[in-house]
Amino acid sequence: MSTPAVTTVTPTTVDELRDAVLDHPGTLRVAGAGTAADWAGTPAPADTVLDVTGLSGIVTHNPGDMTVEVRAGTPFAALQDELAQHHQRVAVDPARAAEGATLGGLFATADSGPRSLQYGSLRDLVIGATVVLPDGTTARSGGHVIKNVAGYDLTKVLHGAHGTLAVIAGLVLRLHPAPRSTPTVAVPTDRAGMADVARRVADSPVEAVAVQWHADQLLVLFEGSDEGADTRARKLVETVGGEVLSPDDATSAWDAHGAAVRARPEGRAVLRLGVIPAALPGVLDGLEADAGGLTDVTASPRTGIATVALPADADLVAAAHRRISEAGGTSTLRQRPDGASLPAFGPAPASAVLLRAVAASLDPEQRLGRGRLAPWIPEPTGVSA
Repeated sequence: MSTPAVTTVTPTTVDELRDAVLDHPGTLRVAGAGTAADWAGTPAPADTVLDVTGLSGIVTHNPGDMTVEVRAGTPFAALQDELAQHHQRVAVDPARAAEGATLGGLFATADSGPRSLQYGSLRDLVIGATVVLPDGTTARSGGHVIKNVAGYDLTKVLHGAHGTLAVIAGLVLRLHPAPRSTPTVAVPTDRAGMADVARRVADSPVEAVAVQWHADQLLVLFEGSDEGADTRARKLVETVGGEVLSPDDATSAWDAHGAAVRARPEGRAVLRLGVIPAALPGVLDGLEADAGGLTDVTASPRTGIATVALPADADLVAAAHRRISEAGGTSTLRQRPDGASLPAFGPAPASAVLLRAVAASLDPEQRLGRGRLAPWIPEPTGVSA
């Protein structure tokens, strides 16, 4: 039996996006740059693909208010380049930006980066959104006073929803000034010692915007004026050790870190996990013992977030999810080798009940992204495929 043809629609305005949702019955899948196409659950076959890369560009930039409204299909790197002309930026640094990831895709996957230690994630920087619901309703939050459907804060609900519940058309973001200086201190340490070194960094009289472990060194990033940031970096070296990297070496070290976060090693499953910082070393040790070895490990001992690659075995991946859940954390599958059937998430948290209630309210037929959040949101029964 032949596979039914899939229609791809590329709207360029919010009205066209709304019309596409209304005019194409059946299931829908939102697509952007494709940099996270294999993250989370495997999407069920969709009748129509909504390619949001046509929704691109800055709508309004208010440099004085330090806010910007951007269409969701805008490549994040291009947005940063535009803002840099005004010495401003969105203060997140996801590794996928180097691959052309869009703003909407980063928000939908709850992706962030090392600077989340200081600035939080996009959830913390987005102050408004324009979305299209599965019934074709266009809703705006943030700068506009509206009565959201069922009273939900749609912006927060859609962060990390992986293209389910609603289609993100545009976002309004809070901006930060671009720093004049960004020195990096590298402190040699193996993974066993990273927590202790990170604790000494936290106890020192300096403030870092990012602390990440990778390739047997702890990278500590500072931001500020030429004199202020450089002084703090040198003071940390005096207190903790290590060295202030040259600009070229710092760029290489952070590029290598980003490459490890983005890595898709052949025949391996990649997990992104988050636990309380105190639990991170024990969780990583347990995962390594279970898997017989981890690769492409990056970890933030200050935030408890890590990325690891392990053998693509379904039982092993399920056990890894359980171990992380038992430590009070969460984990998401970020890569599965072609054809591998691997669990995308761990045991459903208590909040999954609320998630299902929100899904039942916003998208009762599960038109959008069916399968992406399975089994936390199971595929519906008694509705059209």
